Amino acid sequence: MRAFWVLLFTFLSMPAAADSWRLQVPQTAFDYSSELETLDYAPLGKAAQAWRLCIAYPHLKDAYWLSVNYGMVAEAARLGVSFKLVEAGGYPNLQRQIQQAEECVANGADALVLGTVSFSGLTDTVERIAASVPVIAAVNDIADAGITAKVGVSWKEMGAKAGRIIAARHPKGGSPVKVAWFPGPDKAGWVAFVDEGFRAALAESAAEIAVTKYGDTGREIQVRLVEEALDEVPDLDYIAGSAPAAEAAVSVLRARSLQEQVLVVSDYMTHAVYRGVLRDRIIAAPTDFPVLQGRLAVEMAVRAIEGSLRVKHAGPAIRVLDTGTAEEDLLEQTLAPASFVPVFDFLPQQ
Repeated sequence: MRAFWVLLFTFLSMPAAADSWRLQVPQTAFDYSSELETLDYAPLGKAAQAWRLCIAYPHLKDAYWLSVNYGMVAEAARLGVSFKLVEAGGYPNLQRQIQQAEECVANGADALVLGTVSFSGLTDTVERIAASVPVIAAVNDIADAGITAKVGVSWKEMGAKAGRIIAARHPKGGSPVKVAWFPGPDKAGWVAFVDEGFRAALAESAAEIAVTKYGDTGREIQVRLVEEALDEVPDLDYIAGSAPAAEAAVSVLRARSLQEQVLVVSDYMTHAVYRGVLRDRIIAAPTDFPVLQGRLAVEMAVRAIEGSLRVKHAGPAIRVLDTGTAEEDLLEQTLAPASFVPVFDFLPQQ
């Protein structure tokens, strides 16, 4: 019964969609390197009927995807559509996600919204599914074949934003500093891009990457990797990487009494990262507005079903949050409320 009231309270507190969403649209769809145009995007008012969506996530191990889920629930409720959510349990689980997506769509979905575990590993699956229903890529980049639309930001730029936080503090020619870098799972669709952006941002600074640790974004794995890096490079100055890596770093550094010696940067935003920023345990982190991305992915899926899709690729403008930039409107589109719990099966109110 408590879970019911928590969920009801969450739905009642969900913000209505804005009259428009300020988005960035690549001039060439699906090409994150192309020039970006700013667009005031007017979302649909209501779905033509109660469409059924299948939504697939890599995992719900960190609060980032919880915030995406919150945005999707909010938009599904506003539009009057339903969904079933499946999650693969982690980036190594490619075959599980393939099976989940195929079964979910086979059970009667009108569209698939896919947060992929792999850039190219689902291409054959996506092409088969796309022969019958639209496929919307959400958050994580994926190979273009079979994709109807993409919602996301450049993860190369997300990595670059994180790198610039460090580079700005240590310009080229200054005293060198050592960075431990935790990009995420080696074969995940976003990791190669965030890695490229981060390294490019540090290239013209006094910061050098002393150690790199790849691994799934589960907390236990990230704690182990952070401990390994500290053991291998005892004179580290920075730990930078995924939100779970940054979260793990805060606790490990505190346990080792190193929080004043080693500074932490995250390359995306979660609830724990935000708390770390407020408490000066994490310098800063970029946000790609996961709540808004969740809303946009559901809205685009409905447009694709109804044949009204005009913008095939869009995402929010990336912002860096620190103690001086944590405005309420940024947080509303970034983090789910603390009371929110994952919703796997959603039916709109009649």
